[in-house]
Amino acid sequence: MLNQNQTPLLDALKACVASPHAPFYTPGHKGGKGISHLLADLLGKAVFCADLTELAGLDNLFAPQGVIYEAQELAAEAFGALKTWFLVNGSTCGVEAAILATCGEGDKIILPRNVHSSAIAGLIVSGAIPIFVNPEYDAVLDIAHSITPTALESALQQHPDAKAVLTVYPTYYGVCGDLQAIAKITHQYNIPLLVDEAHGPHFAFHPQLPTPALAAGADLTVQSIHKVLGAMTQASMLHVQGHRINIDRVSKALQLVQSTSPSYLLLASLDAARQQMAVDGKYLMSRTLELADNARTRISQIPGLSILEIPPKEGFSPGFIALDRTRLTVNVSGLGSTGFAADDILDEQLGVTAEFSSLQHLTFIISLGNTQADIEQLVQGFETIALLKKSLLRKQSLSTQVQKNYESQLSPREAFFAVSETLPLEYASDRICAEIVCPYPPGIPILMPGEVITKAALEYLQQIQAMGGFISGCADTSLKTLKVVSC
Repeated sequence: MLNQNQTPLLDALKACVASPHAPFYTPGHKGGKGISHLLADLLGKAVFCADLTELAGLDNLFAPQGVIYEAQELAAEAFGALKTWFLVNGSTCGVEAAILATCGEGDKIILPRNVHSSAIAGLIVSGAIPIFVNPEYDAVLDIAHSITPTALESALQQHPDAKAVLTVYPTYYGVCGDLQAIAKITHQYNIPLLVDEAHGPHFAFHPQLPTPALAAGADLTVQSIHKVLGAMTQASMLHVQGHRINIDRVSKALQLVQSTSPSYLLLASLDAARQQMAVDGKYLMSRTLELADNARTRISQIPGLSILEIPPKEGFSPGFIALDRTRLTVNVSGLGSTGFAADDILDEQLGVTAEFSSLQHLTFIISLGNTQADIEQLVQGFETIALLKKSLLRKQSLSTQVQKNYESQLSPREAFFAVSETLPLEYASDRICAEIVCPYPPGIPILMPGEVITKAALEYLQQIQAMGGFISGCADTSLKTLKVVSC
């Protein structure tokens, strides 16, 4: 057992800051002395003293032997991994590296259609061929959940030569599928299970939260420590266990997708966040769950609103067997409103900002940084929204079912690097897409390189945009044109 009270990387950074010297190395601001006064007025100068580079005593992220190595070993023990890597380019680079480490050009990888755009980027960089499995879909709530064990088994029977399986656990809505069954099926084919666990790094620290991916049998998992724990934005971790992942290939892949000038502010924040959770995680998560449960109970009692909950036993869903209670999804369709309209009022008039909005829902992340005062403002905001319901936008019927049919004529890599042309949107139907197009957040692509553009997908994107959604990934975010593969 390691001493989880230690913070070796943070301590080394403190020591470097406290050591007086004349700096003739990057970064150019030299401990904040060269920072614009506008930035200093916002942040103060102290933080820039710790914005250091790979000095003696601070170790090297790509060949750690000192304090970074020690910090990663502590993190591996705290999160239940065999080995852990710190990530400074977010979980995006971790997902990309996971695919690069397990799949080469032309190799098949099985994954759900509702993956994050980082997985599509991993396909483009690696040249892997996606075998998409449709996630379980709730047509009433208009929410895609997890892939089911049965659907995965069917995909593996049809593609026994697949090199890996990647799944999302939990989804952006906090929904967890049967990961233990998925792991068991995957391992029957002697291939690794990769998990995008960006929104689940807190699972390891409280028994009332869903089972962590590693404990459920995942071989590799990527976690955004910054999303729900105490690290700085972009600070994430990649964990592996078992024998199915080549550790050397993961290290080499990370060298391709991470900055060669990693931020020590981000790295130290990972060390500190791990120590905080290892020492006080259960208490912090207990308090967070209390806040979340308080919000769930009170908002569910407001007429016209409902909360996403685990289906009752009679409605058992293999794509939805557990729910992260700290993720609050509120259905506002009973008010005759879209999530976009309700979000605008909450944010602009009532000072309550959601994580993201969709056609029927608003989703909120309740974390260790929230307070009872935040919960009061959230509940009061929805009480006000309910009173204003007659002035809200009429609900429009639209379904994300459009995501379910993937017709590929080229691999994502081939299409991304192919000669392309830009067409007006009305002429793009039935052509092969050459770019990633997705509403963000949550960053789940509706169209991706290599996919045939359907009229239904275009209509869905246009309606999302018309109701206040933001379209990202494509060159023309106004959505007047799309890039397609040239004939």
